[in-house]
Amino acid sequence: MQIFGFLGSLLGWILWGAFYILKDFGLAIIIFTIIVKACVFPFSIKQQKSMAGTVRLQKKQKEIQEKYANNKQKANEEIQKLYEKEGVKPMGGCLTTLIPMLVLFGIFYAVGWPLTNTLHIDSNSVNNALSYVNTIPGYSSVTGMYNYQEINLLKVFPNIANTEAIQGIFSATDITKINELLNGFNTFGIDLLAVPSDFGFLSLYILFPVLCFVSNVGSQLIMQRINKNQMAQQGCMKVMLLAMPLFSAYIAYVVPCAMAFYWIVSAVLGLVQSILLGKIFSAAQLTATTEARHAALMFENEAKVPYVYAPKESPAVRNEGNKKQKNKKNK
Repeated sequence: MQIFGFLGSLLGWILWGAFYILKDFGLAIIIFTIIVKACVFPFSIKQQKSMAGTVRLQKKQKEIQEKYANNKQKANEEIQKLYEKEGVKPMGGCLTTLIPMLVLFGIFYAVGWPLTNTLHIDSNSVNNALSYVNTIPGYSSVTGMYNYQEINLLKVFPNIANTEAIQGIFSATDITKINELLNGFNTFGIDLLAVPSDFGFLSLYILFPVLCFVSNVGSQLIMQRINKNQMAQQGCMKVMLLAMPLFSAYIAYVVPCAMAFYWIVSAVLGLVQSILLGKIFSAAQLTATTEARHAALMFENEAKVPYVYAPKESPAVRNEGNKKQKNKKNK
């Protein structure tokens, strides 16, 4: 888990930079998501090309499978040669699907541990503050929870910020940063620190897991329609299509709303990105580009052939030559 903590701390700097300017954690998540999407955009292009390239070669792949129906090993070898010849990597898009998951875990650690990973306050100071709060009657059951201790500390922080113990643990700068961050989690009148599972299915916070599920299912279906059946060709993409929406809904129900908010924003931006990439790097577009390159290569090769002058013979000369050849054969 240390790798995710490190990633959360790294992403936390971006979150804190955006929050420092906007003073709103929800808006900071939007800016953060845009930055992350821009950074992984080259991988998204590679993934789209991989899917489109696989679809483009479906017909040839089917012909090979029919030709070597009784020899699957030979069929696989020929299909692999076809992919190498055409420069297509059918599994090239699977690795890129792991990148959003790594970012997601990074966001989880940045949001779940906001004091150490987002504000980058010394962990010893945070642990000392938690230990102090656990000694206060009525507060120990709140901050003593294993999950989201730092979030729970944030929630009770306004009540203990002026105590001598807290002021001795945190510097004045740290206390100011904590208060700013605490106020910034109220986005559009919604507390992004709230965990939906704490309020049950009848609260308004249930909208976050529901919106997570709807946005992920909707974006996946629309992406599949844009790419036609491209996504269905790769096993990893098929698993993602089925598992991710349910997984996102469950996670959104048991983690702070800030996490779900990121997931919703990411799904919407991902949909816009997929629409653009689907039009630019569609199977038809790649086929047209490939054919244009082949035609250009043929013209280039023809241009390299040296020109040889061959004068055209008149019919009389050609007939005279034919007569001479016949006379030689008769003799």
